[in-house]
Amino acid sequence: MTVEKVDTLVVGAGQAGVAASEHLSNNGISHLVLERDRIAERWRTGRWDSLVANGPAWHDRFPNMEFQKSGPEEFPHKEQVADYFVDYAKMIKAPIRCGVDVTKVTRNDGKPGFRVETSDGVIEAENVIAATGAFQTPVIPPVVPQDADVLQMHSFHYRNPDQMPEGAILVVGAGSSGAQIADELMRAGRKVYLSVGPHDRPPRAYRGRDFVWWLGVLGLWDVAALKPGTEHVTIAVSGAHGGNTVDFRELAAGGMNLVGMTLTYNDGVLTFAPDLADNIAHGDANYNGMLDLADAYVARNGLDLPEEPEARAVRPDPACVTNPTRELDLAAAGVNSIIWATGFSQDFSWLEVDACDEAGKPKHQRGVSSEPGIYFLGLPWQSRRGSTFIWGVWHDAKHVADQIATQRKYRDYRAPVKRELTDA
Repeated sequence: MTVEKVDTLVVGAGQAGVAASEHLSNNGISHLVLERDRIAERWRTGRWDSLVANGPAWHDRFPNMEFQKSGPEEFPHKEQVADYFVDYAKMIKAPIRCGVDVTKVTRNDGKPGFRVETSDGVIEAENVIAATGAFQTPVIPPVVPQDADVLQMHSFHYRNPDQMPEGAILVVGAGSSGAQIADELMRAGRKVYLSVGPHDRPPRAYRGRDFVWWLGVLGLWDVAALKPGTEHVTIAVSGAHGGNTVDFRELAAGGMNLVGMTLTYNDGVLTFAPDLADNIAHGDANYNGMLDLADAYVARNGLDLPEEPEARAVRPDPACVTNPTRELDLAAAGVNSIIWATGFSQDFSWLEVDACDEAGKPKHQRGVSSEPGIYFLGLPWQSRRGSTFIWGVWHDAKHVADQIATQRKYRDYRAPVKRELTDA
C-alpha cells in the first residue's frame, strides 16, 4: 500500500492551522493541513448563535486581509469570522483536506519523521504541527450528579434561550462566555442566577479607544506569563450589542441574581462560597487599574484623548452582594437547568510521542516541542497574552514555521567532501 508523504503535516484548520499554512508556504515548506470537519468549524458549531468576536474587526484579524462585511470598529458575528478563515485559506491557496481525522502519531523506527494514522489512511511526515486550538474538550466540574433532576450543559452546547426548558437557569462561570450567556438569557425574560468567581473585568473602551488598543500601547499583549496565583482567573469582556463593559452590578440591577463560586451539591441544594463581594472587588480593581494605566499613558505622551470621568462611576452594591445567597434549593427556586461556562481542557492523547508531561500538557518553548519535529499552535499563553487571539496566533505561527525552516537547513546540510593530498 502506498503511503502518502509530506514534509510538514498540520492538524486542524482553524485560525491556528490557516496561519501555519501561510507561514509554511512563505518559507517554501511543502505541507498538508488536515481538518476533521470544516475550516473554522468551532466558530460555527462550538459557539452560541448570537456570539460576536470579543475584539473589533480592525484588530482581531490576520494582517493581510480585512473583514469584508464588518466595519473596522464593529464586532464580527461568528459566521463572519468562520467565513473570513475560509476566504483567507482560499487567498493563500492553503492545502487543506477536510473530513479527515488524525487518530495517532508515532515516531518512525530507524528513520526520521513520524507515522500519522488518519481516518483516510497513513501519512508520513517529517514534522507535525498540532494546531487543534485551546477549546477542545468542554469541562464540567463533578459537582452536580448527572442523574440529578436538572438539565446540565456546557456553554459549548448552548445555542439560544429557546433551547432551554422553562424555569430559572443557573450559569456557572462569569468569564466572557458566562457573562454574555447570562445577559442574553435575562434579556429574553428568563430568571437567571450567575455564579461569579475570580475574574478580570477590563473596560470595553476608554477615552475613545477600545481596550485592545490600550493593551497594545501599554505592552500588555506581550506579557509572557500569568502572575502567580492568577492561573484560574478568567476575563469578562464582551463585543455583544456593539461592545459594552461587563458590569455585574448593572446585571444585578436588571434582575440577575449573583452568587459566589459554586462549591457543593447535596440532595437538590447547591452551596456557594462566601467570596462574591471579594470577586466583584477584584474585578473592580482590575478595571480601575486599567483606567489608571491609560490615564498615565495619555499624560505621559500628551495625547488629545477626551477625559471620561463617568467611567469611574460605580453603582451601589446590590442586595445579592451585600447579603449573598450561600445555599440554593434548586427545586424551590425553580431552577431547572445549569449552564457550565467553566472552560475547556486539551486532549493530545493522539500524540504518542514525548511531547506532553504526565498530566497531558504540552512540553514546549513558544510552540517548539520537547520532541524534535513536533510543534504546537493555539495554546493559551503559548508565547504571550495574545496567543489565543486571532492576530496573536498568526505571529506564533510565524515563529513555528521559521523554526521548522531553520531545522530543515540543518537537516539538508551536506559537508563538503575532503580531498586527500597525495605526493606529486
